[in-house]
Amino acid sequence: MQKFSDVLLTLDDASHVQRIALFHSDGSPAGVIENKPGSQGSVKVYYHLYRMYGEISLDAAVEGLSLFAEHTGDAENCPGKHPNIDRLLNLLEDEQPLSVKVTENTP
Repeated sequence: MQKFSDVLLTLDDASHVQRIALFHSDGSPAGVIENKPGSQGSVKVYYHLYRMYGEISLDAAVEGLSLFAEHTGDAENCPGKHPNIDRLLNLLEDEQPLSVKVTENTP
């Protein structure tokens, strides 16, 4: 199994992303991931999924759980510890895609 730190090296740079806002199909907020220490890896993963799928769909969630590598198992065993992974696990159950709004840093 690949390690999350190794996976991150294969993903596109997301340092220009300030935050990623996620929304349910009815427009209600589903979460925000800020580009700050502790969540920079999640920003990279979600930004990659957004670029590949245009939303966080069922297929995107499956890929995302694979990208989170060893942290996915930890999230399954400790619900609430990894909210950005929990969100993908929940999507596997309810199959309701999330729309994405990326805010980039202004030059």
